[in-house]
Parts: sequence; structure tokens; C-alpha cells
Amino acid sequence: RAAMTSLSVLITGETGTGKDMLAQYIHQNGSRAQKPFIAINCAAIQPTMLEAELFGYEAGAFTGAEKRKHGLMEVADGGILFLDEISSMPLDIQAKLLRAIEERSFRRVGGTTLIHVDVQLIAASNRNLAAMIQDGIFRQDLYYRLKVVDLHLLPLRERRVDIPELVGFFMRKN
Repeated sequence: RAAMTSLSVLITGETGTGKDMLAQYIHQNGSRAQKPFIAINCAAIQPTMLEAELFGYEAGAFTGAEKRKHGLMEVADGGILFLDEISSMPLDIQAKLLRAIEERSFRRVGGTTLIHVDVQLIAASNRNLAAMIQDGIFRQDLYYRLKVVDLHLLPLRERRVDIPELVGFFMRKN
């Protein structure tokens, strides 16, 4: 059902439960299957560069910005932007992302032009975002914007009934 909507999806679960695979499945089986699927691992990008990666930047916006760069949100226009490990996103970028979600538009770093996008967001985290909200390190308003469709993946040790099917799948694959 999540694939048939354009609503934001929050996928939670331990590392290794298949959050990335579920996000790809949603893309491949949804109305945006022929549009871009852009994934960004928020934990793998320096916090100082995350804003530029998400929203892009204009030439001259900062030292080394010699030409305009389109951000991943703009590249994903019409498709899906998958924000893996969203729990690693700094609070200031969370605020900018929230505004972009609400307004369906943003400005590149150093830019003045409003860029409108139609992007479905899928976010994933292996951390307890509700606890992070209590600790003041994750925005509650962003959490509820992302958690329109809430999917929690249990670890395989709690889904033993799935093991035979997975074994068969991997045997057929090889």
C-alpha cells in the first residue's frame, strides 16, 4: 500500500533488516517507478556538506563552488528521495528539510530562486527517533511529517518463519 501512495514513508528497524531494499521495492512497485530513485546516506556525508548535497548550490556560494550544482532533491523531482539514516541529520538541516517538505520547494545554497519539486520522501533509521526527540536531537515536527506511513522491520531472529522462503530465494538467485 505504501508503494501506491505519494505519502512520506518512515522505515525503522535494526541494521540489516532490509530498510534499503524495502525503499527500493516501494519505488519499483509504485506510481513513480519510471522516475528517479535517489538515495542518500545521511550518516556518510559530512554535516557541513549535507545541505549542499540535498539542495545544491549556486556558483560562488562558498569557497570552491565554481559552478552551479543541482541538489539531490532537485534531481529526484517526480520520483523518490530516500534519506537513509536520517537520524544522523543535524538539527539545522532538519529544519530546512521540514520547510522543503511543507512548501514542496527550496532554494539552493547561495540562491534566491525558489525551486519547486514533486518528491516522495522515504526515510530510514536504525535509531529510536522518538527517544531522540526527547533528547532534543531530532525534530518532532519533521518526525511526524516523515511518519505518514510508518513501517517497522523486525530482525530475522524475530521472523524465523521467513527463513525457508529466504533460503529458497537465494538458492534460486544463484
